[in-house]
Amino acid sequence: MSEWCNFACVMKYKHIFFDLDHTLWDFETNSYQTLQELYYNHNLSSRGIPTFETFYNSYVVHNEILWDRFRKGFINRNDLRYKRFRATLLDFKIGDEKLSDALSDQFLQILPGKTALFPYTVEVLEYLRDKKYPLHMITNGFEETQLLKMRNAGIDHYFTHIITSEVAGSLKPYREIFDYAIGKAATTAADSIMIGDALDLDIAGAHNVGMDQVYFNPAVPATSLQPTYTISCLSELKTIL
Repeated sequence: MSEWCNFACVMKYKHIFFDLDHTLWDFETNSYQTLQELYYNHNLSSRGIPTFETFYNSYVVHNEILWDRFRKGFINRNDLRYKRFRATLLDFKIGDEKLSDALSDQFLQILPGKTALFPYTVEVLEYLRDKKYPLHMITNGFEETQLLKMRNAGIDHYFTHIITSEVAGSLKPYREIFDYAIGKAATTAADSIMIGDALDLDIAGAHNVGMDQVYFNPAVPATSLQPTYTISCLSELKTIL
């Protein structure tokens, strides 16, 4: 029996699935910087939005509401893409659809070029790669945008399969996207583990297909659902895997 087989046989998990936004790729930092560019590039203070912070806070509220509606199937991709900026501008009595559409398009052009990652992201991915784990991504997001984020941040090459909700035709936490990802990786739920920040999406979705989970979100403690593991820093994955 080969040395690799001896090692693989004692590994509890054979495949590792990651979430992207808020888990590896620092969405808050990257989106904040992108929105800041848009605010100043379009001189939105001259349009009656007094500060960047008011613009940012308004956008965050509308974005979260519309993402929730998108995940539940109430709106489509274009609704999400364009309505969040239209609603934000309307908070400041700006009914300029041409401006809101420009903000929408430029947001998705600029955002994927941002490269902030959570601490220890690269170190942990290197560690897992060196241990011969096949790594995969399951992300609720638009295919082109998510692939660009990973490529520009220099982490795409660590992953064997990158499964986006757009290609899978399903969103986390629904079973279909997890079944699709498991099938692409040619593995089983029992041999896999999911690492993510969202209890209701990553952790609940993995739990529902029988996959162990690592919950990474120190700001929001687990309550109703108890993950298999909970970490406050990505470096803690080294004690699990």
